[in-house]
Amino acid sequence: MVEQIYSKNTRKIIQNKNFLESNLKVKISARENILYLEGEAPDEYLALEVIEAINLGFSVPNAIFLREEGAAFKKILIKPIARRNNLSQVRGRVIGTNRKVLDTIESLTNTFIVLHDNEVGIIGRLEDVEHAEYVIKRIIAGSKHANMYAWLEKKKLEEKMKF
Repeated sequence: MVEQIYSKNTRKIIQNKNFLESNLKVKISARENILYLEGEAPDEYLALEVIEAINLGFSVPNAIFLREEGAAFKKILIKPIARRNNLSQVRGRVIGTNRKVLDTIESLTNTFIVLHDNEVGIIGRLEDVEHAEYVIKRIIAGSKHANMYAWLEKKKLEEKMKF
């Protein structure tokens, strides 16, 4: 079966074509901004998720992490959650000065996070992605950063206590 997907980063995908084909077990071809994927259905589905992550701005190695058992990819749209009309301010709250907010959330949740336009992408283990998603949505809605960091640290401590 052949799947088609529109790609904004066709060039990046074609540059890493051999690496992607060998890791995703699909054949990739491109015509302009349309990618054609050929392989088994589960492999095609995984390849579609990886390409969507690359289109959002993840590096190829971070997107390939989706191959791992228990890995998840989540995309959050900022506009429906934001209470403000000024989306650049909301994006600023999510990014922080010198990307400090995103880096802090990444380190507390062991995830990879990318912000592109009005979308936030998260890759990591399912539970970690859910925690990061919750915190990012709360920050977009206007919660204080310190409260969200404290919540994440509490969750991290609870997870350590399980073992």
